[in-house]
Amino acid sequence: MTNVSNESVEKVGSSSKASKLFAGAAVFLCIIFGYLVWSLLLGHSSNFENGDPNGHPLPGNILGMVYKGGIVVAALIGLLTMTIVFSIERFIVIGRAAGKGNVGEFVQNVQATINQGKIEQAIEECDAQQGSVANVVKAGLIKYQQVKREGLDSEKATETIQKEIEEATTLEMPMLEKNMIVLATLVSIGTLVGLLGTVTGMIKAFSALATTGTPDSSALATGISEALVCTATGIGTSTLAIVMYNAFTTKIDKLTYSIDEAGFAITQSYRRFKAGINK
Repeated sequence: MTNVSNESVEKVGSSSKASKLFAGAAVFLCIIFGYLVWSLLLGHSSNFENGDPNGHPLPGNILGMVYKGGIVVAALIGLLTMTIVFSIERFIVIGRAAGKGNVGEFVQNVQATINQGKIEQAIEECDAQQGSVANVVKAGLIKYQQVKREGLDSEKATETIQKEIEEATTLEMPMLEKNMIVLATLVSIGTLVGLLGTVTGMIKAFSALATTGTPDSSALATGISEALVCTATGIGTSTLAIVMYNAFTTKIDKLTYSIDEAGFAITQSYRRFKAGINK
């Protein structure tokens, strides 16, 4: 029988629901926040000539110029805020999953303890570490003790222990992948929305130029600079999203590798145990 309890399954299910609710609420609130910043802060009358947001921004006023990028700027601010919020959320979750102390040192200590046949001490180290890796390793160690009492042969015991570790990993690790898809999506959508703002801004600039009928290089330059604000914001959002996504992916891969490393040590320890009995 597996050591993975129904309580653990229910805990993962409730955590998954909470994560979905958080993601939905965060996306909605970030979009609202972006609109409020665009309309109330960037569109404040103090940023424009004669206090009119429909007029020209004050010379050198960056906030007013960004506001003139249009409603797309509000969406871009919302996307940037999403990137920051989900990056902080993933940082906290993955940090908790890593547990206390350095994961690499923990795995090395557990390996050394297992190789010495001190399984109970290894389990105590897992309890002290309090991370997802430690929980998975502990499940493998408990199964180790069980197959040891049953006297299973090396092949059967290895298969049983590995299955237990895989089942424990299925419960512990999926939360690390939650909301990573949001960051991955922001990598692409940030640039695309920025380009959309640039295109619409250029259309407005050239349309205004065609309406007046008189070439005005100053007005055209202003319109183009306002449009390019969207490109800069979109690229900035995508850059932050891809940096954070790659950083978190690396951390998750490191945790997964640590589990595989510890699992291998457990199975090898049992093989040595059986070999010593058969001599």
